[in-house]
Amino acid sequence: MEKMESASEKTNKYRSFMYGEGEKNTKWVSGAPPNFDIVDKLFEEGRTKIWEVGSLEEKVQNLVKTMEMELFHKSPQDYKAIDATKFAFSVNGRKALTLEGIRKMGGGYNGFLQTSLPEELRLYDPTKETTESSHRLFTTTFPRGFAFEILQVYSGPPVIAYKFRHWAYMEGPFLGHPPTGDLVEFFGCAIFEVDEQMRVIKVEFFYDRGELLGALMKGSKLEGSFADMKLGCPVLRNSGFR
Repeated sequence: MEKMESASEKTNKYRSFMYGEGEKNTKWVSGAPPNFDIVDKLFEEGRTKIWEVGSLEEKVQNLVKTMEMELFHKSPQDYKAIDATKFAFSVNGRKALTLEGIRKMGGGYNGFLQTSLPEELRLYDPTKETTESSHRLFTTTFPRGFAFEILQVYSGPPVIAYKFRHWAYMEGPFLGHPPTGDLVEFFGCAIFEVDEQMRVIKVEFFYDRGELLGALMKGSKLEGSFADMKLGCPVLRNSGFR
């Protein structure tokens, strides 16, 4: 008979601090650890780099994935890859946000898609989306998740600079635009500052949000109920991007 894997034996080879004794009392946003099986499959099938286990590139890639997992799925008091008391987050040179600032803005996707464009020119307006609506929107558009890979690490630690790639397939509608099935990807750079325990204390991302959003709005807008379709699948709600 095949041996069943116990909760304490579970692991995720791309993310730390999800299972084991240290996470026994963790308060997960969805009530349980997220399932990354679908997006990890997308990552393994579509990545352009396979980093050697233990290499700086592999460690940085796993740190980024772990940070994202904690930001989206844990409460700050349970963070282990992030120093919640010092964490600062900025995009494209904008003013840095604390965790409270990110929360007030409506969570991760809104923080990543900040813009100073006039309201009438915004393809995606983070001021009109909540944590729930933005997460539902992107998990509907990218049902297999939004994969992430490190392309190159330039320095680190304690100051880690790297180039990254994000990709997914548009297999669901986005703000009324029909699914194309096309590969959607964008590239950027980031700078992380970490402490002696390799906890992230500062993050700066640099990329063109239009590279992502423009690819999601190729088709003419749909009319009717399909344009407003919002999927509520619990598997998608619990799955992670990257």
